[in-house]
Amino acid sequence: MYERKLPVNLDCGLHLFMEVMNGKWKINLIWCIHSGIRRPGELQRKIPKASRRLLDTQLNQLVEHGILFKSRFDQLPLKVEYTLTPLGQTLIPIIELTAQWGEDHRGVLEPLFT
Repeated sequence: MYERKLPVNLDCGLHLFMEVMNGKWKINLIWCIHSGIRRPGELQRKIPKASRRLLDTQLNQLVEHGILFKSRFDQLPLKVEYTLTPLGQTLIPIIELTAQWGEDHRGVLEPLFT
């Protein structure tokens, strides 16, 4: 397991939020799972630019942080599904608000990235 060289600064809520959500695909993963995509293969197809290994790492981090719950089914082939925990559900309004902010300011911001 990865061991940090520098201590995590958790002196305010924003730092704590950023520590939990740090990762290129975490918000996408949370939104996909909220939208009903629960299996790792389905998530990989929905986010094809991300490697399966990276998605698995970020899914495991979200499970460790209590944002997602991982269900393993005792069958062959192995079946795994992810669902949002009650803590994870509290992120949905934040993601919606952030997405709306992006849409509201698309005209100003989009030219900066093209």
